[in-house]
Amino acid sequence: MTPPPPPPHPDSLVVLFGATAGALGAKLGSEERELILLVWQVVDLRSRKVGTLHKSLVRADDSELSEQCREASGLSAEGLGRAEPLDKVLQQFSQLVLGDVELLGGGSYTLCTDGPLLVRQVLHPEASRKNLVLPGSFFSFYDLRREFHAQRPEAGPARDLTVAAMAQNLGLETDAAEDDFGVWEVKTMVTIICHLLSEQNHSFTEPEIVKCKYDSGPCSKAEVVDNETVVRARGLPWQSSDQDIARFFKGLNIAKGGVALCLNAQGRRNGEALVRFVDSEQRDLALERHKHHMGARYIEVYKASGEEFLKIAGGTSHEVAQFLSREDQVIIRMRGLPFTATPADVLAFLGPECPVTGGHEGLLFVRYPDGRPTGDAFALFACEELAQSALRKHKGILGKRYIELFRSTAAEVQQVLNRYTSSPLIPTLPAPLIPVLPAPFPLAGAGVRDCVRLRGLPYTASIDDILGFLGEAAGDIRPHGVHMVLNQQGRPSGDAFIQMKSADRALVAAQRCHKKMMKERYVEVFPCSGEEMSLVLMGGTLSRSGMSPPPCKLPCLSPPTYAAFQTATAVIPTEATAALYPPSALLPAARAPSAPTPVTYYPPPATQLYMNYTTYYPSPPVSPTTVGYLTAPSAAVAPAPASVLQQPGALVRMQGLPYTAGVKDILSFFQGYQLAPDDYANLVPVGDPPRPVLQAPKEWVCL
Repeated sequence: MTPPPPPPHPDSLVVLFGATAGALGAKLGSEERELILLVWQVVDLRSRKVGTLHKSLVRADDSELSEQCREASGLSAEGLGRAEPLDKVLQQFSQLVLGDVELLGGGSYTLCTDGPLLVRQVLHPEASRKNLVLPGSFFSFYDLRREFHAQRPEAGPARDLTVAAMAQNLGLETDAAEDDFGVWEVKTMVTIICHLLSEQNHSFTEPEIVKCKYDSGPCSKAEVVDNETVVRARGLPWQSSDQDIARFFKGLNIAKGGVALCLNAQGRRNGEALVRFVDSEQRDLALERHKHHMGARYIEVYKASGEEFLKIAGGTSHEVAQFLSREDQVIIRMRGLPFTATPADVLAFLGPECPVTGGHEGLLFVRYPDGRPTGDAFALFACEELAQSALRKHKGILGKRYIELFRSTAAEVQQVLNRYTSSPLIPTLPAPLIPVLPAPFPLAGAGVRDCVRLRGLPYTASIDDILGFLGEAAGDIRPHGVHMVLNQQGRPSGDAFIQMKSADRALVAAQRCHKKMMKERYVEVFPCSGEEMSLVLMGGTLSRSGMSPPPCKLPCLSPPTYAAFQTATAVIPTEATAALYPPSALLPAARAPSAPTPVTYYPPPATQLYMNYTTYYPSPPVSPTTVGYLTAPSAAVAPAPASVLQQPGALVRMQGLPYTAGVKDILSFFQGYQLAPDDYANLVPVGDPPRPVLQAPKEWVCL
């Protein structure tokens, strides 16, 4: 139920004071402790008359008092145990206030406190946690400190004022003998109000408003967001919606569309959200809720910047703006849709019991820049009941796929669309300082089963665990020959491939280690070929029934718009360049396996590479830590012509990749410009700054 708007000129003020079982004063409500005391008195603004002073204890679920509260209030856990619970006290409060207002002449009334903490940080959060509905009078209040500051600005900032300081500034006499906790504060506040009315002719006209509902909506990248109004909430349950986060910050005014759920590299929620408030004061109060609880989880709250918020929630798509232009709609995200699904299929899946707002216009399908569907869509529903009805279809079947449904937000819509539809330009690569070494151990010919596949590995298995599992056979592993297979979320899949020095060594390793135990699990070991290994690493599957190709096996294409690389000033002698970089290893005329190349040192620091490369390689190769590396003899490196790059667009530069970038991100970036399976011999690692020997690369060159 929406509370009525506050009266522009109230007839009475209800002076209110409260205390919790935790900290008092400026830290009231910061410890998430329950309310234990309410003291109030009605003041008629027309006649300056006051009503009866009331004091009510509140029974708390946790009656243990802090030392500060026990000393200041003189209360005990036994006394609080005989009090009424909060819902009963609120009912009594409303009845007594209405009675006092009627005795003083009737009319409207508004609360008046000595700051926003009691209403915003105590009453609203506790009522939300206990699923209580606060009376409409608690959604607006006057902050006596602000009203006093408007009349006496020389007294100092409003946030630093206290009841005692205001009384002293006005030269008012207070009852120093009053030792009843809370009573002195209310009596003194009433005296200050009467003085402002009579001596200062003050008028109470603009109360503070507490929003009763979070308003969702789009956010434009062109919008200016103040850095002092944004916080980052961390540790959220993954199923949290924007309404859940708004409920956590109940009592504080969140800006329209001010909740932005953050997604990880796989497009799933990562337990963080950026929240934008209407002003810096609300943001400061939100920071006081650091490590408050949402259910059984505590939530960390930190400062954030407006730039971070716009990066997550901002968008410029006209389609998204039109989709989010409808007010008061509940957004549901659908994930896992068949690529052939149409709006009619989705509406039939949801059924007539949960109609989508606007029919087809209430659906937004997420697509790649080339128009291919991603399997994600968003739907609008007119009310919470319809949205809940739709969520009951979570993991329902559409076609041959089960569909996941989640509560979503306008910011998540923007973020998902930004993720899939933004197509960064690939810059033309400047001339490299030096060409690059070929891979030290290219794949063997087709059909040679010189690799082994490990299946059923523990998800916590490391490279050292695999080496220990193989035992003596670990000495037969090629450098860079251990390949952990990751799933679509970037986590271990339980599979790994090992490149051995020969097919005989691979067979012996498989016979010795098949169904050996590793961390209470037996591991299956099979010999396989390099072609089968590469197919799995490229996204295909390998089972007893045979091999399945990757889902998007496209021919290797060279973008025609890429310019040829310009010749740059050589930084090493031409003879050395020709010796280090045989063109047959970089751009072979025919797609044939290259001969094994010995491991060599990187060039000296004066000629180090400065470029950041990568390639589509689902599981980055790693090297056994027990295998040594030797320097190649000078006679093993054959001379070759100095010209290396002969085809325009043969080399692609990817600069500034995030450390969390996954295979799907790189594949989506290239939009099909990937290597054919028989071009794996042309994957060339580019290492970090110079190292004494060739080790596991962190970047790759795609030729």
